[in-house]
Amino acid sequence: MISRFTEVLNKVQDIRATLAALGTPRPDAPRTFAADLARAMGAVEVPPFDRIIRAAAARHGLDPALVHAVVRAESGYTPEADSSAGAQGLMQLMPGTARSLGVTDPYDPVQNVFAGTGYLRAQIDRFQDVELALAAYNAGPAAVSKHGRVPPYRETHAYVRRVLSYWLGE
Repeated sequence: MISRFTEVLNKVQDIRATLAALGTPRPDAPRTFAADLARAMGAVEVPPFDRIIRAAAARHGLDPALVHAVVRAESGYTPEADSSAGAQGLMQLMPGTARSLGVTDPYDPVQNVFAGTGYLRAQIDRFQDVELALAAYNAGPAAVSKHGRVPPYRETHAYVRRVLSYWLGE
């Protein structure tokens, strides 16, 4: 009985440490261990990695729903995702891009989402248009600059439509 209690106590401490590592919720959201545990156990539907995405979106001045849409389109919320082109993690960062953004572990959700969100912000600032920024995120900023619009790549057009659909709930 005592060993089972110790096991449960250790699990609770692990959950607390994990939740603490994810940071604090929005200032207007009440935070209690019971509420965090209920969310972690699925009692309240919260999108995967919501705290990380909200924190990264706030840091970079983006709508969290847009970042969720990119994560959903890029990896389906799979932190260990790899693409055939070599992109890695939740936001599917290319290794060179990840390194240039200071990412040491592209499969770490916190590093990946913060770097990917910063990169998305940079594309929005550069192109002054969300559709062009999404195209740059997918096909590269050089392709968008070269064409002066969403590049004529079927995959990129589908990607932009998919992200916008997820973002706008269409």
